[in-house]
Amino acid sequence: MHNPILLQYTICTMHITLTHLLLSLLAGIGVIILLTARFKIHAFFALFIACFITGLSVQMPVEQILNTMKDGFGHIMSSLALIIVLGTTLGVLLEHTGSTKVMAGFIMKKTGERRAPVAMSITGFIVGLPIFCDSGYIVLSGLAKSLAKRSGVSIAVIAVSLATGLYSVHCLIPPHPGMSAAAANLHIEFGKLILTGILIAIPAAIAGYLWASYAGKKIPYIAIKEEVDEGSNTKLPTVAKAFLPVIVRILLIALKSFLSMNDGSNNVLHQILNISGEPVIALTIGVLLALTNTSRGTSFTHVLQEAAEKAGGILVIIGAGGAFGAILAATNPAAHFNGLEASGRIAILFPFLIAFILKTAQGSSTVAIITTSSLIQPLLPAFGMDSEPGRILAALSMGAGSMMISHANDAYFWVIAKFSGLDMKTMLRVYSIATLLMGLVTLLMVYLASFIL
Repeated sequence: MHNPILLQYTICTMHITLTHLLLSLLAGIGVIILLTARFKIHAFFALFIACFITGLSVQMPVEQILNTMKDGFGHIMSSLALIIVLGTTLGVLLEHTGSTKVMAGFIMKKTGERRAPVAMSITGFIVGLPIFCDSGYIVLSGLAKSLAKRSGVSIAVIAVSLATGLYSVHCLIPPHPGMSAAAANLHIEFGKLILTGILIAIPAAIAGYLWASYAGKKIPYIAIKEEVDEGSNTKLPTVAKAFLPVIVRILLIALKSFLSMNDGSNNVLHQILNISGEPVIALTIGVLLALTNTSRGTSFTHVLQEAAEKAGGILVIIGAGGAFGAILAATNPAAHFNGLEASGRIAILFPFLIAFILKTAQGSSTVAIITTSSLIQPLLPAFGMDSEPGRILAALSMGAGSMMISHANDAYFWVIAKFSGLDMKTMLRVYSIATLLMGLVTLLMVYLASFIL
């Protein structure tokens, strides 16, 4: 059903030239970059201001700008609010119950200390599925430093292997906020995006690990005071109970995606699995399983409070991104790109380049993906990507762009530096270049996937 306000405005803006439109869009994007990167203004307010800059630039009346923003904000919230809150809650619970450390210890036993970098990369990949990369790194940094000391492997290798493992899934897989917003904006089924994203993220994590092993091996171990583990007296869950909330969530969503291919089946088991595979239900089951890992007598109300507060900060950014996306959609950019259908697979580069520029300029992968998905969505038909495979490829392409290049304007960059004791030169040489290679490898994998999907 068409929004009458958007439809009325779209008709009124058909006279705007392509040059006028592009300059207006660039003005909005430029404001986001300037305010977040130069003046350190919160992304919500940067996106809020960008809505007015872009809307006024294309002669949209203020009342219509406000109504369009409200519609965009409400639409994205209806799609994502529950998923973001539950996903954040699951991650926080896994941190506080010690499940992440149990998973790391299990992987370490299987690989051995001699393969410590591999173990940390795998740990980062698995722990990163439900937990944001910065939180995951903080939780596991003590283990990384201890392992570097015991194994004699450079802390740069260990730290960057862990960091890139976490980072690979953060940029490519829901329920991380950037890709969750992309899935909602581009109307992609979460299950299919998760499964495809995991397959694409594996080569990205391998690329990060290989560069860390190569570039970091000449950097000696730096003696760092290891933090005391304040949760050492807390009873840790078993390996099975630690992994269960992560594995069950992914399996349920994956099963729903597979079952959706079998039309006409109405048996009870099929219906139960179909309902359980809804992202909100699957995440709720994961949260309930994680709650069973809390120690008896331990109050988890403060954990739930922390999760709600953390999710709130993410939701306001995503909501503002939805508002900005609605403003972009109202300008009807697709009408100016009707001749681009013949561009074929080269169109995959477009979301990649936009996300790459935004990420490098302002530092946040989440903001880069949200902004790019808002801009790309109305252009999908013109690029010949308005199909389910095309939308998945577009989302993964912008995920690839959002990986590169992580440097001094990225908060995650400083989390790694602070908790590993690496100096700026080492971080730029080892970690920043690793993110560049990860983005390029991911783009290559997305291009190859375009021949299969």
